[in-house]
Amino acid sequence: MLQTLRNAWKIPELRKKMLYTLLLLVVFRLGSYIPVPGLSSSAVAEMMGGFSEGMQGLLNNFSGGALERGSIFAMSISPYINASIIIQLLTVAIPALERLSKEGEEGRKKISSYTRYGTVILGFLQATGLYFGLRNTLVGGPSIMNYIILTLSFTAGTAFLMWLGEEITEKGIGNGISLLIFTGIVSRGPAMIQSLRATLVTAEGMNIQSIVTLIAIIVVAVLAIAFVVLMNDAERRIPVQYAKRVVGRKMYGGQSTHIPIKVAMAGVMPIIFAISIMSFPQTINMFINGETIPAGFWGTVLRWFQQTHPFYIIAYFLLIVFFTYFYTAIQFNPIEISNNMKKNGGFVPGIRPGRPTSDFIARIVSKITLFGSLFLAVIALFPLLLAFVPNLSGISIGGTSLLIIVGVALETVKQMESQMLMRHYKGFLE
Repeated sequence: MLQTLRNAWKIPELRKKMLYTLLLLVVFRLGSYIPVPGLSSSAVAEMMGGFSEGMQGLLNNFSGGALERGSIFAMSISPYINASIIIQLLTVAIPALERLSKEGEEGRKKISSYTRYGTVILGFLQATGLYFGLRNTLVGGPSIMNYIILTLSFTAGTAFLMWLGEEITEKGIGNGISLLIFTGIVSRGPAMIQSLRATLVTAEGMNIQSIVTLIAIIVVAVLAIAFVVLMNDAERRIPVQYAKRVVGRKMYGGQSTHIPIKVAMAGVMPIIFAISIMSFPQTINMFINGETIPAGFWGTVLRWFQQTHPFYIIAYFLLIVFFTYFYTAIQFNPIEISNNMKKNGGFVPGIRPGRPTSDFIARIVSKITLFGSLFLAVIALFPLLLAFVPNLSGISIGGTSLLIIVGVALETVKQMESQMLMRHYKGFLE
């Protein structure tokens, strides 16, 4: 990876793109410290201290701590992610959008414009929810003017981040939206190190137990990163053979290729869906009662949905498995792949074209998805189980954050390598 960065830096065009990307990421980090007028940053930080996990904690990590600072970038790019997911689901459900997605570049531009409009609408709705959740931290208390200022500031911040992400994608290196999330998560590293230091270092310094604990944490972190990298690149390749056919005086086909099926095809989406559902009761209670857990049936439900409760851990595991299958079914259509292969004269050796091929691919995808869902569940549950270890309950190591960091880093490096390959490719005639 470091060698790729050094080689890319030597190419003037790529160096300009890298500097432009870094400049926009610096703008993102500076903006995350600009407070919203009328919002008490200290009161917001104190209130968010009780919601370091769940969906609130995930949004705070995505924004690089902007949520707990009450910044204009508090919502980060989450409305854009939600709008993209909704448009993607509607593309499968609505035939008109499905036809639009197959119209090439013009269709993608229209879908992108729909996503932008949806981002602004969802951003305003989410900002309204944040207003009610943060109403006790407003200077002067809730009012119409504070509502207008807060919602417009949060919505404008998200729209600006969406523009930054698109600028990075178009003129920089890598996927802009992913890099914004990556930067927000990485910027939380010093806070996590400080938390680790406060946990392990006492007034007398580090004892033998603290040193052993630190070494164990480093070893586990290295192994977790290696495991994520391995599973992120793991894939099952289905061999495909294309029959020879003569068109005029030329012969086409006859080559062998494969269909790559990634183990982690769904990415982090199943974890995000599961966290959203499991955090729903706490989110409602935050808007109504703040950090107070009421008595009675509602209080019992809230305790069930606390991350240390066995019900939460089991339900979280099952939801990740379910949403992995659900999201994979949306992304990967074996029938469409089988039909495309049949039209182009392709077939899987030993399998008849048509329905038998689609059934064969569907069985393989089902088995691969099982391993992928278990992998995501283990990564997501790891920080929850780590909380039961003595002296480590205050350390937050998010499996979702680790997946995003590794995935974005690998994807960005691959894009650099592809652009360098294009610039060094001499063509067929030389």
